[in-house]
Amino acid sequence: MRVNQLSWSEGAGWTAVPADRRNADLVFLFGGRSALACGARYHELRAMFPDAHILGCSTGGQIRNDDVTDDEIAAAAIGFDATKLRLACEPAPSPERSHACGDAIGRALAAPDLAGIFVLSDGLNVNGSALVAGITGAVGDRVSVTGGLAGDGAEFRETLVGADFAPRKQMVAAVGFYGSAVRIGHGSAGGWDEFGPRRQITRSRGNILFELDGGPALDLYERYLGDDAKGLPSSALLFPLRIFNCERPDHDIVRTVLAVDHEARSMTFAGDVPEGWTAQLMRGNFDRLAAGAAKAARQAADGIGQDRSGDQLAILVSCIGRRLLMGQHTLDELEAAGAEIGSQVPRLGFYSYGEISPHRASGVCELHNQTMTVTTIAEAAG
Repeated sequence: MRVNQLSWSEGAGWTAVPADRRNADLVFLFGGRSALACGARYHELRAMFPDAHILGCSTGGQIRNDDVTDDEIAAAAIGFDATKLRLACEPAPSPERSHACGDAIGRALAAPDLAGIFVLSDGLNVNGSALVAGITGAVGDRVSVTGGLAGDGAEFRETLVGADFAPRKQMVAAVGFYGSAVRIGHGSAGGWDEFGPRRQITRSRGNILFELDGGPALDLYERYLGDDAKGLPSSALLFPLRIFNCERPDHDIVRTVLAVDHEARSMTFAGDVPEGWTAQLMRGNFDRLAAGAAKAARQAADGIGQDRSGDQLAILVSCIGRRLLMGQHTLDELEAAGAEIGSQVPRLGFYSYGEISPHRASGVCELHNQTMTVTTIAEAAG
């Protein structure tokens, strides 16, 4: 396996473009919405890598090794020696169609030798947990599914996904990795602290939360946010919601807000918030968030083992809420992850509206929020 990182900026254009481009099988592409919307960057990559699949999305910031940027596009061209690939994409017309969309992608990629899936989804028009449930229902729990929901910084206006076409809105796309040679590791961790009382979700529908303890959910957030409530939904990213089923207290999931409805006093989250579950607000601590990133990277690095040859790639997908909270300390979590993976391993990724990875307790792939997730890809030796 061979990995070449490259980047684009307004002033310099594409830099670090590899001389041998015909050996690339897959190109990952992450950039800001404004940089990707015109389609020019995709068509330039298509001209450079005519034989490769190109998969990418808009972000809340691009990760390239230990750095994060809003102005540049981050990309990586990968050549495999013994791994086959297949791309699948589906429109995402509404959150209610998310499970069907995931099922269609899963069925398109399903095969006996399918080893893993990396998925990129529209970040605003999809119920991420239903999407993931659709994919895993079609391919089975043995196949690792990782990836994330596209971002749009703190604007929440529109997100873009591309899969062998220029990135566009309301799309979900995934690449499947096939064969016994590929090694895929994964890790996911948070680092947030709970605060305030636990509350019961007394009224919800899918990923829309109406009531906590019988009162409007939006009222609760507005009380905690105070003057910052004017910045909803982005200001709520600093206070994600931890939810769990009381019958499975070790199986908690974090949910982040995508939209609010002031008339209905409801909040729309990136994934399901089931009625009857318990919810608790969370807040961040710089050191614990960086430690969570290191934990996720360590899990992913351990997951591919030592039996490998050639290059490896680490894809980091972290939540936009973590970046907004950490500010200039954002680099701390990237450096912490890099220290676990190894400075010699290329690291690429983005800040997202939701992260997809197997749950640390159950091993079942789920949508997470406010986590750092790491996917490592390599091929086995000889």
